[in-house]
Amino acid sequence: MCLCVYSVELQKLDWFRNFRNQQSFASYLKRHRMAKVHVCNVLVYENPSAFLKPFQFEITFECIEDLKEDLEWKIIYVGSAESEQYDQVLDTILVGPVPEGRHMFVFTADPPNPSKIPIQDLVGVTVVLLTCSYKEKEFIRVGYYVNVDYIDELKENPPATPQYENLVRNILATNPRITRFKINWDDNHNNGDHGVATNQENVPPVGASSSGIANVSNPEDSMGPLKNVQMVANPAAATNSKSEESSMDVN
Repeated sequence: MCLCVYSVELQKLDWFRNFRNQQSFASYLKRHRMAKVHVCNVLVYENPSAFLKPFQFEITFECIEDLKEDLEWKIIYVGSAESEQYDQVLDTILVGPVPEGRHMFVFTADPPNPSKIPIQDLVGVTVVLLTCSYKEKEFIRVGYYVNVDYIDELKENPPATPQYENLVRNILATNPRITRFKINWDDNHNNGDHGVATNQENVPPVGASSSGIANVSNPEDSMGPLKNVQMVANPAAATNSKSEESSMDVN
């Protein structure tokens, strides 16, 4: 028994030595066709807040190698659990080309148009989605529960006619639902992996439709059209704003 354990440990040691000497972690991931982008963290700013205030997410992600194409980020508000027709894409941005390394930015999007939300779904629990795609293929989706209610003075007797200016939203930032999808990152691979979710237990709630980066050392060098994006050169300074950190599985 002891000899077997010792043999296994030697095999592990040999594997580690070969791994360390022959290839970097990034090249290992590339060879095994793993995701080239990993979302490390998301912070929700100004939460809770008035319903009509913009959404703000500080997103930290890591690229294991340079990306030739842009990353497409979206913020989507689920207007109703009954139908995807009420989903509202609050904003879409393109970030890229993205160099290898860790990057961070603040994604700001206007609030949903409340007149497009069914009256019966305006107040209550819904979902906001943060998604990211590469070459038009979604590879991660982060969903948050959002509770919408009237201010305290109107909770017991809600107005018959909606008063949007008196609504408050509260994002459950500490418990995101994360879904990852296997996609083909390289043009020379095409094995039909696109669209396969790798952790369906974390699909965002209430039937949400599909429509998710480390500190940027040189924000001025990065990244294409960045509508409603604030590049942050000092993460410590960014966290001075009121924010909540998501409990995200980064493996």
